[in-house]
Amino acid sequence: MAFFGVPEEMEDKLIPGICGQVDGSVIPGMVGLEAGQSGFGDIYAWFKNVLSWPLQFLDDEVQRKVIEDKILPALSEEAAKIPVEESTIVATDWLNGRRTPDADQTVTGTIAGLNLGSSAPRIFRALVEATAFGSRAITDRFAEHGIEIKEVVGIGGVAKKSPFVMQTMADVLNMPIKVSVSEQAMALGAAMFAAVAAGVYPSVEEAQAAMGQGFEKTYYPIAENAVKYDEIYKKYIELGKL
Repeated sequence: MAFFGVPEEMEDKLIPGICGQVDGSVIPGMVGLEAGQSGFGDIYAWFKNVLSWPLQFLDDEVQRKVIEDKILPALSEEAAKIPVEESTIVATDWLNGRRTPDADQTVTGTIAGLNLGSSAPRIFRALVEATAFGSRAITDRFAEHGIEIKEVVGIGGVAKKSPFVMQTMADVLNMPIKVSVSEQAMALGAAMFAAVAAGVYPSVEEAQAAMGQGFEKTYYPIAENAVKYDEIYKKYIELGKL
């Protein structure tokens, strides 16, 4: 995640526990604030690998690949059918340590509340919620120190592939999330900066306006889900304290 603030807003403010805060580090005249999670899509891939372990014994490699490719879409489809109030499994998203807020590579992931009725889709839903809660912990840290997050933009990967994950994110953060059209948003951003450096455009903002491809979809929070997730988020925080 990267956030930007104008110098007047950032005067005498230093956000604790984030990865970096540097004047002009991204856009001239603005303060770049960097934060992020140590794992997001990698957590879903890990769970898929756990479930697909027996497939190594299949002799047909093509069949194995077909089944592996269906695991995450099938999990998402089934997990989306589970009502928020039935999210009784709570997980932390620290399977690769914690980056923000308050970096700590010694912490580990946790899945709590398991019982004999805990199916793969229910566990997967808890992992998706955990990654969303990890993002909320970051936005909450900024809000606690007077930095208002007005907009969230998702790019590439999970943002384009999983409506379930993105809707969960919107509900947990309780704010809209726009998904960029560009398949290679990072490369496009680099091209914008190059165009400014080459003198094609006088400013980053003008390069963005001319070269930006817009957004393909916006996920809006479902009000009743946002309220329910406020309570589950408290359980995530308590589990993290343990």
